[in-house]
Amino acid sequence: MKFSGMSRTAKGQLGRKLVSSAAIAAATIAAAPLAAQEAPAEPAAEDQGIVVTGLRRSETLQDTPAAITAFDSQAISNAGIERPADFIALTPNVNLVETQNAGNAFVIIRGITQNRNSEPSVAVIVDGVQQVNPAQFNQELFDIEQIEVLKGPQGGLYGRNAIGGAIIITSKAPTDEFAGNITAGVDNGFGYYLRGGISGPIAENVKFRIAGSWYDTNGFIDNTFLNEKADPVEDFSLRGNLLIEASDQLTFDLRASVNQLRTQGLYYNIVGDVNDIADVVVNNPGQNDRDIYNVALKVEYAGDNAVLTSISSYDTLKEVLTGDAFDFKPIPESFFFNLFEFLFGPGNGFDLNQSQYLNVKAFSQEVRLASPEDGRPFNWMVGGYLVDTTRFISTGNMIDTGNGVFPVFRSPSTNPLNPQFSFLSDGQENFAWALFANAGYEISPELRVDASLRYDRDRRRQTTLTPQGFLPNVPGVPQAQSGEVRTAVFDDWQPKITLTYEPSPDVTLYGGYSRGFRSGGFNQTGVGAEAVNNGIVGVGDIFRAETADTFEVGAKAQIGPVRLGAAAYTTKSENSYFFVFLAQSSTQNLGNIPETRINGFELEASAEILPDFDINAAIGVTDSEIKAFPDASVIGNEAPQISRYTMNLGAQYAGPISDTLDGLLRIDYRRIGRTWWEPFNTTSRDPVDLVDARAGVTFDNGVTITAFAQNLFNEIYNAEFSPGGFVFRARPRRYGFEVGFKF
Repeated sequence: MKFSGMSRTAKGQLGRKLVSSAAIAAATIAAAPLAAQEAPAEPAAEDQGIVVTGLRRSETLQDTPAAITAFDSQAISNAGIERPADFIALTPNVNLVETQNAGNAFVIIRGITQNRNSEPSVAVIVDGVQQVNPAQFNQELFDIEQIEVLKGPQGGLYGRNAIGGAIIITSKAPTDEFAGNITAGVDNGFGYYLRGGISGPIAENVKFRIAGSWYDTNGFIDNTFLNEKADPVEDFSLRGNLLIEASDQLTFDLRASVNQLRTQGLYYNIVGDVNDIADVVVNNPGQNDRDIYNVALKVEYAGDNAVLTSISSYDTLKEVLTGDAFDFKPIPESFFFNLFEFLFGPGNGFDLNQSQYLNVKAFSQEVRLASPEDGRPFNWMVGGYLVDTTRFISTGNMIDTGNGVFPVFRSPSTNPLNPQFSFLSDGQENFAWALFANAGYEISPELRVDASLRYDRDRRRQTTLTPQGFLPNVPGVPQAQSGEVRTAVFDDWQPKITLTYEPSPDVTLYGGYSRGFRSGGFNQTGVGAEAVNNGIVGVGDIFRAETADTFEVGAKAQIGPVRLGAAAYTTKSENSYFFVFLAQSSTQNLGNIPETRINGFELEASAEILPDFDINAAIGVTDSEIKAFPDASVIGNEAPQISRYTMNLGAQYAGPISDTLDGLLRIDYRRIGRTWWEPFNTTSRDPVDLVDARAGVTFDNGVTITAFAQNLFNEIYNAEFSPGGFVFRARPRRYGFEVGFKF
């Protein structure tokens, strides 16, 4: 076994070969994780490194003029990457904020944030298909070939949601020979899981791959009132791929997937300081069901002078979320139940619970024409993209009668055990389209220039479906009307230009400018009036589009077995998001911060210090400052959800321990710096220190046995803080073992 988590997956790609098992294993610069990989069967002249495609062309990480963290299939296996949180934890200057419901997991990348009901901060592309709904992101990862995380605006390449970067996920492809893999494991949840895939030929030039995942756990966080776990999970995923190579030039790639998640939600605590830890005591365990279905077809024709690609995708997502409402305590102890205590004594009010229903359907289509992969010195691409989305959302509070909480869908509850207290619902019809062009030219063997330009236009139409009697009526504010239709158009140009200079094969210098754009949208009708009534500034029925202009310089170098990388950037963000929860209507709302300045840098290093033994270190620093806000007291504060820094340290041995046995011993340490959560900076989370570890053996018959621990030292902290004091507990220590087999 040879270590390569940051170095080599180019074998079999573009005819590049890796060094022999006797060569020094050098870690590729951008990937902080380390991994083991089988030594190549044939020697090669030099280590070409992992090949990435995030910039719409294939090249090694060393040669790519961007800050990219990449994980090949062996790195994914060795690091135990099972969910997005796992690879994000290994990426400097990137964080994932996990929240109370499965559809809300926010990627925070170089100070570009995300929130509930917002467009994502990164473009997520899975097998060439861009995800159209941020609620799709937080899913199990299985049978994955490669993951790439691009930092910095990539709007010129990937469009309106690539304002902070892009995440490229590639699953394993169908194979010419029948092959498969299976992994079974248990954890201290008590939980068990099963993952695997099979692949092979069906007929001449027709291949298939089917992969699936099942996870079932009782959970890890105690609900001390109900005397049960607050976070049980049942998660089922299945993915199928049919590849038809109709000719040497024409291929059809059909994919379909399903994800069904069943868990609980809304087990918040209310605290004054994000560092306060409290027991979960909700009297309603809640319900969080999410169902995602996708089917996509990629057709590619490779002509002599150009490659024509068409990608069509249809997605549906439904999510039901129920549970306790403010202040998330048992009925006798709740705030509203004792609201009139000063007049009538305790117990003269009523407690509340809540429900949210989300239903999204979307069709997307991309067509592009590009130069051949090996086109030099000039390469180009032109194309167009559209996405048509239908979205329905309802939220509301019900009176908690002690008989549980029941889902409310498109109409207010008529259940006497679940009387409706407040209710808002809206339907949205969104149509977005884009035109784009990219070009790159090698001025000389050492100097290259790349440029891209994309225009995105997003038309949004919202219909108020709330019955008139449930719409807020605030004196002095125009009354919202049931059936009211509002429209808004958000559009922008997204240029990107990069200059790359390679004075030697071991040094890459780059710099450039890019703009990112993220569409605005609608809060639920009536929340603007409610915000006025509660004295909240910056929140209305519409939130504006965000733009981010970034200048960046970077360098990559290899000095013997050591690889180094550095990047520095400055970003001006206009209309970034912040989150406000309005308890009266149980609505999740976005406001805008007119201007924020973000400065930061990343430093990374990795090396093989002994045969099959590698170490890595990385630090990412983000300094943010709010430059403009409706409330002058906020100016100068840190922007919400941003951590001041991340730090990663890692070490791994992956190699032989006998003639018939390979071993793996790996440890990863991550420190997340002080984190602010809302514009007023009323509280900030102390730095968090997390350690993960894995140890295993692989037998020569293909069987692998691995023990693992996540959050090894059981750091107890809150993963999220929302204005109003809402905190969500992070998962404590998880440990277990798994057995895998490849055939």
